[in-house]
Amino acid sequence: MDGIEAITLDFGNTLVPFPAAPMANVVRLTAERAIDLLGCSAGEFERVWGEERLRQFAEDVPEGREADMDVRVVRIVARLRGRSAPPPGARWDDAALGAYCEPLEVATILGTYAEAFVRNTPVPPAIGPMLGRLAGRYKLAILSNWPLALAVERFVDRAGWGRHLTAVVVSHRVGFIKPRPEIFRIAAAELGVTSGPLILHVGDDLGADVVGAQNVGWRAAWVRLKPEDSPLPVGLPAPDAKPDMVIDSVVDLEPLLGLPVGRS
Repeated sequence: MDGIEAITLDFGNTLVPFPAAPMANVVRLTAERAIDLLGCSAGEFERVWGEERLRQFAEDVPEGREADMDVRVVRIVARLRGRSAPPPGARWDDAALGAYCEPLEVATILGTYAEAFVRNTPVPPAIGPMLGRLAGRYKLAILSNWPLALAVERFVDRAGWGRHLTAVVVSHRVGFIKPRPEIFRIAAAELGVTSGPLILHVGDDLGADVVGAQNVGWRAAWVRLKPEDSPLPVGLPAPDAKPDMVIDSVVDLEPLLGLPVGRS
């Protein structure tokens, strides 16, 4: 691991664990606010949310695109206001859905989701101090597949992690998801470090994180343990992936980099 100048860290299930129950609670709280706007039941909103989420994963993820939450919300509102979902095998005509909702309604629902996300996602107490110590030696960035960048950015602000980070790179803003090379190259540019072995990426997904990083010449550390019931999507299976480092938790990173744990 000599020669590393920068470290990028995955967000979900690397820096922050995401078991199923808190994630479901975020959608429920969003639904409770949406019923005031849309006149539907919370259960109906949650059902349509789940259906459109799965549709996006099936359509977008294989093509390396993020399942953007703003697109999802427009589709959900259109359905709740009478627009029929496309038949199996067909896709939404997203350009035709603008008549069913106002931009302010979409922004309100997304803002509600982001607020519920921050309030219901505990900040792991060990991460901030670890980032502070790592930042004394390396440039740091979050590099995350996430369908709503606003939620990640607000969480980082609340956690106070921003002062340790050079960049927060989220697929929702980039347009591509890991393992696509574009998102790694954008992260390298924002870090101001030449893309290649000078950068170590740390993540929990062998296919998205390890294979994606190594395909652009980066080094990769695989976080082996995560919640078994986590609803976060994962990349394609990568049984032949060979990470440069295997750790149980992101907090195990420091001693393997030769840093004195617990010291500034």
